[in-house]
Amino acid sequence: MKIIDSEIEAVKFIYPDIFPDERGFFLESYNKKRYEEAGLNVIFVQDNFSKSVKGTVRGLHYQVGENAQGKLCFVILGKVLDVAVDIRFGSPTFGKYVSVELTEERKNQIWLPPGFAHGFSVLSDEAIFCYKCTGFYSKKDERAIIYNDPELNIDWKVDNPIISAKDLSAKKFREIEKDFIF
Repeated sequence: MKIIDSEIEAVKFIYPDIFPDERGFFLESYNKKRYEEAGLNVIFVQDNFSKSVKGTVRGLHYQVGENAQGKLCFVILGKVLDVAVDIRFGSPTFGKYVSVELTEERKNQIWLPPGFAHGFSVLSDEAIFCYKCTGFYSKKDERAIIYNDPELNIDWKVDNPIISAKDLSAKKFREIEKDFIF
């Protein structure tokens, strides 16, 4: 397994060891001991899966307070552009984002700790996207930033994005609450 710091040090790009043979392949998508040895000492409490069609943009989602979530993200099918926006007030990278293409071929992952808004766009015909969370889903603590906020200026690499009504009603980046500590 190889773990690389992104441009925002707290966010990590992860490349698991893949063992291919004539039958297919094997990989460990998560091994607590190996991730701890690599400095990612977290406890996951929930796994989520979504299936989306090409052009879908989901996000930018986050949770606040005791239910803030760290996420370990990867795809099983297809290709997505995964985006993490630093919303940690006082951080030197506050308002900056990093992105990476997660693909079924590379089987790569991204780790984002609590304090990041998260979203992805689907670049393949369809994608099955998976993520492990360090906090439970909490409707009262969920928040979102509008995907096309001009201040963030994220290039989602899709034309005519498909966005849920809920995500279209999200706040602008400068409207997010400043009283939550991650």
